Amino acid sequence: MRQYQVKTISSLERGLQVLKALEAMRAASLHDLHQVTGIPKATLIRILHTCNQEGLVWQRLADGAFVASLRPQRAPYNDAEWLGELASSVLEELCERVMWPSVLTVPRLDYMETIDTNSPKAYFDEVVPVAPIGFRSHMLLGASGRAYIAFCAEREREAVLRRLREHDAPGNAYAHDPGWLRRLLATTRSRGYSVRAPEYDFDGRNSIAVPIRLHGEVLGCVNVTWRKTVMSAQEVARRHLDDLRAAVHRIEERASAAVPQRHGPGGDEI
Repeated sequence: MRQYQVKTISSLERGLQVLKALEAMRAASLHDLHQVTGIPKATLIRILHTCNQEGLVWQRLADGAFVASLRPQRAPYNDAEWLGELASSVLEELCERVMWPSVLTVPRLDYMETIDTNSPKAYFDEVVPVAPIGFRSHMLLGASGRAYIAFCAEREREAVLRRLREHDAPGNAYAHDPGWLRRLLATTRSRGYSVRAPEYDFDGRNSIAVPIRLHGEVLGCVNVTWRKTVMSAQEVARRHLDDLRAAVHRIEERASAAVPQRHGPGGDEI
């Protein structure tokens, strides 16, 4: 660039400094940014608010961390942060409607990983915490894993089942039972949603989940989770399944608008 005899814009420099810090740290609290940049917190809040209005920064629900927005052209289908950014406000609105927490998960090799969640609005649910970000739920026992397995492509499903069969862990034995798997897939598909296995009780909760689908792929799943002593899965589905499906549909619309349809080497849609 040519050398111009002009002064730089200090406010723009501070804004860019904050964006660079967020990109370097991937996610940061207000205190983190203050420590790294030395910028006063009141100024940081104004910078972050401005960047959020311009679509450059978003705030994660689960821990309040600030995250630099990802550009659509940089966002692959399996980018967890990108999906979390698209879904964050939708999950918050869903939780406001149903009062119970919602959880966003993405598929990994042989488990589902929680990438975003929120706090319950029902005051009596606080005593049973929701699984944290990074939690790994079982593919065949957790509601999210069951939704993924039932609606993902056949090749993906077979690859996951093959990995589960290779490891002797609780719940993996079901991967060796074709009859059990057929019943699970048929039941989940006929319902249009999945339910956590009764024996998968590590937190006193139950969950129902719906997959997020785009161009034939399952990007992730959203579930509603509640204290299982309060209501049955059937009752929660009766009351809140439409809300859950509507939230997933909104996420799918956002994903479709953000990412162009993929094509194969010869231009054929895949």
